[in-house]
Amino acid sequence: MSDVQRTNASPDPVAGDLIGSGVEGGLREQVDAWWQRVRGGEMGALPAIGGLVVLGILFSILSPYFFTAGNLANLVNQAASLVMLGMALVFVLLLGEIDLSAGVTGGVAMSIFVVLNDVVHVPWPLALLAGLLFGAATGALIGFFVARVGIPSFVVTLGLFLGYQGLALIIIGSGGLYQMQVPAISAIQNSNLPIWAGWVLLVIVVGISAATSFWDRSRRTRAGVPNRDISLVWIKLGVIAVVGAVVVYFLSLNRSQSIIPVEGVPMIVPIVLAILWIGTFVLDRTKFGRYLYAIGGNAEAARRAGVKVRWVKWSAFVVCSVLAVVSQLFDVARIGNVDASAGRDIVLSGVAAAVVGGVSLFGGRGRLIHAALGALVIAAITNGLGLLNLPSGINLLVTGGVLILAATVDALSRLRGGGSRA
Repeated sequence: MSDVQRTNASPDPVAGDLIGSGVEGGLREQVDAWWQRVRGGEMGALPAIGGLVVLGILFSILSPYFFTAGNLANLVNQAASLVMLGMALVFVLLLGEIDLSAGVTGGVAMSIFVVLNDVVHVPWPLALLAGLLFGAATGALIGFFVARVGIPSFVVTLGLFLGYQGLALIIIGSGGLYQMQVPAISAIQNSNLPIWAGWVLLVIVVGISAATSFWDRSRRTRAGVPNRDISLVWIKLGVIAVVGAVVVYFLSLNRSQSIIPVEGVPMIVPIVLAILWIGTFVLDRTKFGRYLYAIGGNAEAARRAGVKVRWVKWSAFVVCSVLAVVSQLFDVARIGNVDASAGRDIVLSGVAAAVVGGVSLFGGRGRLIHAALGALVIAAITNGLGLLNLPSGINLLVTGGVLILAATVDALSRLRGGGSRA
């Protein structure tokens, strides 16, 4: 068995069981094994799911508007950019690294995009491509200093966090603000799918989930690895179908108080789901994804097993920065303008979202869906407190407290799992 396998950090449906993480037996044995992992500290997204349930109950009691169709749609749109940034940061957090510049990288990229489009009159697809290339270049620059030079990612990205704020001022100008005048981009956050398309989207999601699950089972069979009880697959698909049906139903209700109806699943939902599925596929079912987990679990063991640690780190920072640009694109599409402060404040919320969702700050543990759920927790706190007309300072206090609690749970679970304090 290789050193990469001994890191026991891969979530791949086949590779994970090849290293002994799977448990044979029926449904009861699987549930017992899951409970033992939870007691051992591997709680995954359980705290985030519990947090969403508690927040939903609490805010529905305190505000009659929280569980309305209109507020649910607002919550989805407000959370989209944070969900995307949280998923972006997962790629570097899995390595035990961090990117404090992700938010401002996206802000500068959007500054480049809007100036090229509005001032220079470059066609918007080319202007957007320039912004994405800037994000990729920034990720490559961070990867160079971290992987090749050996500077801690905290220091490199903190320097870029400060420097890019100056770059944004140069591009936009002090106190400047540019309107985003691309209807196709605005539609991302301000348009809805037809009602029938929302239900078709649900069928597609369930279908893809089913196809992926059964494909994984066939891979395990070919590899000679026992499959888990088939009932677990049906339970997972049932949960996705039921939760999805409830969400689609509420989003299909008319949420307008005027004569013009506003209904349907927001356009942003299928875009985020597509990126989530692609990213999850990469992390769970490709060598690149397994290498990320292996390096985060034990970088030296991964290097001795033949993993090109420097290249993987380099690539992870590029992916993170590009997705950070997409996150700011969602934000610009929602608010309709870009200023010099774009992306300055969101990065810490992105880290909070990932950690609250169950992504370990120590590396080697976490999934994209965890970051997405954590972002929904943070967004629900902001949304719910806003409905109660509480000061923004209360929002920051609560969010900070939730982050500290999540980091504490992460540290304690790591110790219970056999990790070291050092």
